[in-house]
Amino acid sequence: MRLHPRARGGVATSVRPVWVALGRDGASIIVAELGADAQELTRRSCAPEQLAGVVAELEGEAAPRWVLGDTVQWQPGLLAAGVRISRCHDLRLCHAILRDSAWVEDAALSAHTEWDAAAIGDAEGPQTLFDWDDAAAGPAGPPQGIDEVLAEFARQRTAVEDSSQTGRLRLLLAAESAGALIAGELRAAGLPWDVAEHDRLLRGELGDPPVAGGRPARMMELAAEVRAALGDPALSLDSQPKLLRGLHRAGVLVESTSRWELREQQHPAIAPLLEYKKLSRLFSANGWAWLDEWVVDGRFRPVYVPAGVVTGRWASSGGGALQIPKLLRGAMRPDPGWRLVVADVAQLEPRILAAMARDPALAAAARGRDLYAGIVDTGAVTTRAEAKIALLGAMYGATTGDSGRLVPRLRRSFPRAMALVDDAAATGERGGSVTTWLGRSSPEPSAGWAQAQAAAGRVGADAAEEVRARRRARDRGRFTRNFIVQGTAAEWALAWMADLRARLAAMPAVAEEGAAHRSGPVFARRAHLAFFLHDEVIVHTPAEQADAVATALAEAAASATGLLFGEIPLDFPLDVEVVD
Repeated sequence: MRLHPRARGGVATSVRPVWVALGRDGASIIVAELGADAQELTRRSCAPEQLAGVVAELEGEAAPRWVLGDTVQWQPGLLAAGVRISRCHDLRLCHAILRDSAWVEDAALSAHTEWDAAAIGDAEGPQTLFDWDDAAAGPAGPPQGIDEVLAEFARQRTAVEDSSQTGRLRLLLAAESAGALIAGELRAAGLPWDVAEHDRLLRGELGDPPVAGGRPARMMELAAEVRAALGDPALSLDSQPKLLRGLHRAGVLVESTSRWELREQQHPAIAPLLEYKKLSRLFSANGWAWLDEWVVDGRFRPVYVPAGVVTGRWASSGGGALQIPKLLRGAMRPDPGWRLVVADVAQLEPRILAAMARDPALAAAARGRDLYAGIVDTGAVTTRAEAKIALLGAMYGATTGDSGRLVPRLRRSFPRAMALVDDAAATGERGGSVTTWLGRSSPEPSAGWAQAQAAAGRVGADAAEEVRARRRARDRGRFTRNFIVQGTAAEWALAWMADLRARLAAMPAVAEEGAAHRSGPVFARRAHLAFFLHDEVIVHTPAEQADAVATALAEAAASATGLLFGEIPLDFPLDVEVVD
């Protein structure tokens, strides 16, 4: 163990740091080591090119939790240098949680709005350590100075300690920060992608690629059919106003060109128009231009945004990772000698509802089997389709049609689960906020919502204002009803991935890199996460470790369930497939 001079007094110490904060002082990087009580032990500076070695040394000696102003600021360069951080505390992401959580009352934290800044880096992201144009000023984003980083870390620790649910918030902050690391690693490793297969699939649907900014062959054929059926050879199908006018002239009196409305019409132009719109989306979202931009050296490298959705779900700011059509999933191909292990959770959100509500009847219906079939067995509904419609309607606030008819049956059979979402909806309708299992709270109502309620409540309010206010209230109730379930499901998924990430890191590396060197120096010889979509993960693994990865996936799911909910009579079964 090397000795460092303390930041104050110059006294040497051999205490291993529990936390290590990274920040800046001008062009230098400051590494501040902290003890278990976050008391500063040492502080030293290094040049940017020395940081990877310092981080690797501390990881090997102490495996501390790194305090980072913004993970995107530090991680890409470290991964490129072959250094992987095992744990961190992302101040930017954690600030957003604590600022809004109903369990936290800390004006000092909320007052520091500089930590509300967006993440550093654009869709391309920083590719090397501190690839900044101005080392003194740095890029826009959260503060980077070491003193600012340490001050915010202290504020956050105080906010958590003084909160009404310290344990749950600690777990949420750890899971959220692990998600930040995972998002960066997913981009760095990439998802193995077969360009030739993608091209073949596109040609099968779209025909030959376009030339000079035109449309693919199949789309051109469909456009000609539509124009002929509408009697307008020059009609633009890609302009919504022009298309709408062309439909009206042909007697198709629709209010929009949305697919659901067009399907209700009977006209020779409708079928080819719907097919054209479907292929247009494929061409624009995942066509040859997408392939050229987002697949490099056999890897699809999207930009994930942890907590990009207000419920805590991830979003994507580049590459559309969360919206890849099923048609193109065949282009996901592991490297030679490797496999893709694909796992998704069966009926995640309904199971989350059962766990949150501690509803024994719903838990029994879900235990060890298909949840919707279990609901049918209780006699609440007669078919699996009805069970699905009813339960999703209860979670998303559907009040009409089949959902409106079936939800009351669920209230009789599963009173605790239904009371949980009904209470959340009532809170939202009153203008209140709700909170997920681990502490993420919904935002306050918008100014427009408040104005609508005030207008309806004044003396002399007319019927239209009252109707508008009730509609806005119901809309917010549907939002808060689903917020607690979707948000808690996102927390479970983070815990699942964080546990899985640790299990994968503990597996031995393979002897040879093989083709997986395209996943970068950290992941060239070991199993790693390659893709994530809400309740599904894909792991790229050496073939000989595929069975061990499948076991790790199931064990991580069980661990996440216990971590969030303790010992409960409810499981979260996985559908696991090994793909070669």
